[in-house]
Amino acid sequence: MSSCHFSYSLSVFRLDSRTRNCHAKLLQLEKRYFGHSKLLIIGLVLQGGFLHGLNDLTYGVDMNQIRWMGILQRIAIGYLVGAMCEIWLKGGNHVTSGLSMLRKYQFQWAAVLVLVTIYLSLLYGLHVPDWEYQIPAAAASSTPKIFPVKCGVRGDRGPACNANGMIDRTVLGIRHLYRKPIYARTKPCSINSPDYGPLPPDAPSWCQAPFDPEGLLSSVMAIVTCLVGLHYGHIIVHFKEHKDRTLHWMVPSTCFLVLGLVLDLLGMHVNKALYTFSYMCVTAGAAGIVFTGIYLLVDVCGCRWPTLVLEWMGMHALMIFILATTNVLPVVVQGFYWKQPGNNSLKLIGIGR
Repeated sequence: MSSCHFSYSLSVFRLDSRTRNCHAKLLQLEKRYFGHSKLLIIGLVLQGGFLHGLNDLTYGVDMNQIRWMGILQRIAIGYLVGAMCEIWLKGGNHVTSGLSMLRKYQFQWAAVLVLVTIYLSLLYGLHVPDWEYQIPAAAASSTPKIFPVKCGVRGDRGPACNANGMIDRTVLGIRHLYRKPIYARTKPCSINSPDYGPLPPDAPSWCQAPFDPEGLLSSVMAIVTCLVGLHYGHIIVHFKEHKDRTLHWMVPSTCFLVLGLVLDLLGMHVNKALYTFSYMCVTAGAAGIVFTGIYLLVDVCGCRWPTLVLEWMGMHALMIFILATTNVLPVVVQGFYWKQPGNNSLKLIGIGR
């Protein structure tokens, strides 16, 4: 999803750069705020648990367990912060070179530095104490099972004792986190690994614990990805020659990619669930290189037909996401049944129940 943050931010540069007075900037910010609030609300409905899954015919969500964070919520937050930076954190000087462009947007890069510093300080500096979670018993009258997790460490990037999970459990509440984290598919936690499955006899205690990959701390680094994508949009605005644009895209993209790979070799591993700094560098660099390649193919060479499918996907990205990742289409089809909810068309083809 980091490429999605990168791509969305490329459109933020279209904000009117001639806006100077405070009132006009507040109006622009108000429009962006309401637009991104809609995206955030859609994310809460689609990924908060309101829509039932393929094997669960119940409807609605218990507000005591709704998932607050999700992919669309993270995009809305990152996009809104990017818009705020574009409205308020840019200079008025004329851009004639790469250096002058850096000076014009120096406060945005200062914001990037602050966010990266905050992320790394919390990820490696916070002490994660021992904690516990509970799983409701199958019978309502039974006592919930409580699982203790031993930590007492700093800087751990494993699934049990990382700072990302601790912050989410403390601020959002463990009941509001994603209940099917990716580590539940690993070999220590599933006999059907790399798929979900029953727990092995010697499974660690944290295997069934909720964890949100779109949590608060990881969203800080997602915002950084949005600001990097915003920089690529600035290049479109200030440089009109194909050669200049290609150069100013490829140099930072290559640097980001190499930096991310070097950090991974040095121990700061690429980790999507934690959205580590190295993961941000690798994905932002790769997204920049792919974007440059598509630009050369379509805008420079005039060969548009190979990317028509990608263009269509970009124009309908939100709808594709909804249909592909939130079970909306299967749920709608499943909603038509004969006499009993279990007698639906999906059951006839072996999907759901």
